[in-house]
Amino acid sequence: MSDVLHAVFFVLAFGAVFIAIILLEAGYIRWKGLSGVYHFRETLANLGTGMSYKIVDGIAIALFIQAFYSWVYPFGLQWNPQASVFSVLALIVLVDFCFYVQHCLMHKMRWFWASHVTHHSSEHMNFSTALRQNFTHAFNGAWILWWIPAALVGFDKDWVLLAIEGNLVYQFFLHTEQVKRLGWLETVFNTPSHHRVHHGRNPAQIDTNFGGILIIWDRLFGTFRDERDAGEIVYGVTRMPKQPYNPVYLQLHEWVSLVRDLRQYRDWRILVKPPEWVQQRYPRSDRHSDRQ
Repeated sequence: MSDVLHAVFFVLAFGAVFIAIILLEAGYIRWKGLSGVYHFRETLANLGTGMSYKIVDGIAIALFIQAFYSWVYPFGLQWNPQASVFSVLALIVLVDFCFYVQHCLMHKMRWFWASHVTHHSSEHMNFSTALRQNFTHAFNGAWILWWIPAALVGFDKDWVLLAIEGNLVYQFFLHTEQVKRLGWLETVFNTPSHHRVHHGRNPAQIDTNFGGILIIWDRLFGTFRDERDAGEIVYGVTRMPKQPYNPVYLQLHEWVSLVRDLRQYRDWRILVKPPEWVQQRYPRSDRHSDRQ
């Protein structure tokens, strides 16, 4: 029970910091005389989804994710390195690569996309967009791809928790239009410029720039798109949710759509195929999944 309370406290503390940063960005935008960056009802929806996601995620980590980590650990290399610059960097790079793989699958498999679509359904790019998440992430199994490789290598689970949370905190700061290009850093690191492309719904922007902290994985595996080559960026998914300001609907609507498609077509490949596969395989269908 104490682990759960610690998780909730951690979530509330970081939530307060994130809200403060959001208010600062909103104040800066107002001071600059800009418009169309924040939408009040959308921002409230982002805060609602973010709170439910992070509370459930924190409890899941405390209750069963770290327990599963400890169960898997003895089957791996059991490296258990001492703290050093090398071991810390090795963990950061490993966790980031695992995030890249997980993130790619979130876009390529509808089972994972049913949770991830929430994050992409915002029509604006600001720090509150980073909080637009889905609490069902804790139950779709994608966390295995992020946590368990580090267990098999032999990193302490508390180290891994810090590395994953640090990765997510870094990604929070990618969700802004107020930071332009960052010179040579764009070559190695994921930046707001790269992440703006990732959130675009035009053809040149879909399924690009999956990295967390590093952009080198996208460069290595052919998923990189420079903002200068991406055309006009339009944020959101190709079929926007019908209730864009309802936090509960935003987190569950694609799961409802997925279940309906499974019942209608009785084709279990829908679970592992890309989100748009249903309308390609069954073109006369009036059912469509939201797609980035």
